[in-house]
Amino acid sequence: MGLGWARQQNASRQVGHYDENMLPEMLPIYYTRLFPQNIFCRWLTCGSSPQPLSNRELSFTLADDVYLRYLSFSDQKELQTLLQKKCPHKLDIGAVYNTKPSVGRHDAVVLSRELVFDIDLTDYDEVRTCCQEAKVCAKCWTFMVIACEIIDKTLKEDFGFQSILWVFSGRRGIHCWVSDYEARTLDSPGRGAVADYLCLIMGGDNQNKKVHLGGDNLHTSIRRALSIIDKYFDKLLEEQEFFSTSDRLEKMLKMIPDETLRSQVQKALEGMPDSSSERWKKFISIYENYCREAGNSRKIRYLAEEIKIQYCYPRLDVNVTKGFNHLLKSPFSIHPKTGKVSVVFKPSNAKNMKLDEIPSIYSLLDDSAPDNALHETNMKAAVKNFQEVVFSLEKAEAIRRKQDGNMSLDF
Repeated sequence: MGLGWARQQNASRQVGHYDENMLPEMLPIYYTRLFPQNIFCRWLTCGSSPQPLSNRELSFTLADDVYLRYLSFSDQKELQTLLQKKCPHKLDIGAVYNTKPSVGRHDAVVLSRELVFDIDLTDYDEVRTCCQEAKVCAKCWTFMVIACEIIDKTLKEDFGFQSILWVFSGRRGIHCWVSDYEARTLDSPGRGAVADYLCLIMGGDNQNKKVHLGGDNLHTSIRRALSIIDKYFDKLLEEQEFFSTSDRLEKMLKMIPDETLRSQVQKALEGMPDSSSERWKKFISIYENYCREAGNSRKIRYLAEEIKIQYCYPRLDVNVTKGFNHLLKSPFSIHPKTGKVSVVFKPSNAKNMKLDEIPSIYSLLDDSAPDNALHETNMKAAVKNFQEVVFSLEKAEAIRRKQDGNMSLDF
């Protein structure tokens, strides 16, 4: 699948270098040869059940940011025609309605929608020190690894969900799609309850301390989250250097509500080398001694845990989870700015993912690109990951329909 003709049109570009202007010529080939249309339709079909697939809303973002909503299709052939005709630079998925979206766009009623979660690294800008805004690096990814592990375990162990799809956003975050029937049919308050259950960081930019666990015994889910954070905390201390400068240290000190303890910590840490790891160890030593000596330490019983959570715990865009109207980028969509594929990954493998090994449209289509073989292999693995989730979902849906049928007969 060479793109020698593309290189001739832009001879100055380096081999394997992404050029957004080439998307109109690359996307038709990508959608025809590489986009997993069949398994994509099967996933949406299960996610639409018991409504027809044609009741599911899609949106396309075309060249020059032309935005088309209320699109739908009834089968793979119609999807293929739609993709080839419109060639979207971005493909987003919405809810399932009681009618075809284009027909009842003003009066249609939402019947179901995957329970979705959107975690974006820009929401970590107040704690990450390696990058800001749209920039992302390997050090940033550790935050996503922690978020993925915590959310995945919580959804499975605390809510019993099983059909969970994890997708790289294409640039600076990850998306989670929960397709279990019980999740798809949750109403807005139910979705809000799940989102609130997962939110421990509260407050705006002007609030210094955003985590308050209280003085009672910690909930099992919080202890589980902390055990995951602890696996990566030393690494984050070294890579992010949370406390290495006076400004960063000041942020941490403002999280200490006890003035006496804060004064002790400030005096000790300001006189130390800049290493965040060493400063954290010293803080823990002072904090533990203070708690043993203080007559009333209930208010700061979980202070160390609260600080860890504020720096490392998942930061969700709760409005995406709570609402029905927000459309979310489709798996295997191309991110227009990076050319990266929104690949499906296994949560257990998040820690092994490398951003430069995530397939990009230009390396997949240009067989002379240095990373063509690696990206092709990783693309196949991503499709296989997708298939495994969809096959499991189809099995669960078949069991549910059979049980529903038996219940109807019993009635």
